[in-house]
Amino acid sequence: MKSAKPGLDTSEVEVTNISKHGFWLLLERRELFLSFADFPWFCHASVAAILKVERPHSGHLYWPDLDVDLTVESIEHPERFPLVSKIGVEEGGGR
Repeated sequence: MKSAKPGLDTSEVEVTNISKHGFWLLLERRELFLSFADFPWFCHASVAAILKVERPHSGHLYWPDLDVDLTVESIEHPERFPLVSKIGVEEGGGR
């Protein structure tokens, strides 16, 4: 008997905490921190919008209410990925 092909990656992503400095994600048994200074798109977002995170595939996260796509690598190493967003100090992004 043959096993069925593996399905979609069902490993969930969960926001575990939000503070005035950023928020934490639980992903694949590890916790990642997204500071608002490094990820200003979330600075003025509602809690509901931050909590609504999807994982379309491994290595990719998406916040549909904010239209924000991030790779896990960019969260782990934000210094490797310069910001493209114009949101920043002038809009309260923290940089």
